[in-house]
Amino acid sequence: MGNRNDDWGLGDLTDFFNSFGPRAFGFGTGGNRNRHRRRTHMFESGEVKFVILRLLKEKPRHGYEIIKALEERLAGCYTASPGTIYPTLQLLEDQGYVRVVEENGKKVYHITPEGEAFLEEHKDAIEDIFDRVRDTVRDFAGGPMGDLHAAFARVAGATYKRAWRWGGGHAAVPRIVEILTRAADEIEREWEKA
Repeated sequence: MGNRNDDWGLGDLTDFFNSFGPRAFGFGTGGNRNRHRRRTHMFESGEVKFVILRLLKEKPRHGYEIIKALEERLAGCYTASPGTIYPTLQLLEDQGYVRVVEENGKKVYHITPEGEAFLEEHKDAIEDIFDRVRDTVRDFAGGPMGDLHAAFARVAGATYKRAWRWGGGHAAVPRIVEILTRAADEIEREWEKA
């Protein structure tokens, strides 16, 4: 559980999302809140404390490092807000599960022996949380969504691989822009039908 390189059971999905997933192209799993959106929160009320403690068991971190580690571990599918992380850190400190050490003007949080005991005491609940998170991320990346990601990655790769090599002045660029614009228009029309 304390492995610094622990991928939380996501395996190759983490590499996939970091290379071609939503964050790689500047957008997340948020966006339009419409009738097709399934889940709005990665964690249920009170669960973030377990995840933070698990991260701190790996190594001490300051708040921003926790936010970035969560985003990285969850392959860009979730970004915790400071409004979630910092109050939870304060709660954990009040409960004696973390201690704060001031380092270079930053509060660095360390798990305490009580925090480690709390993790051990709740290891079944923590495994349930991580099983659910794994299922959520895999659901997003697998099946039809996996096909969608793979197709998008192929288009992005075909477009940018040569564009970076040959530059914007290449004669094919205006034609490729037309193709991509038509494809985007067609995709938008298809979504409107649904």
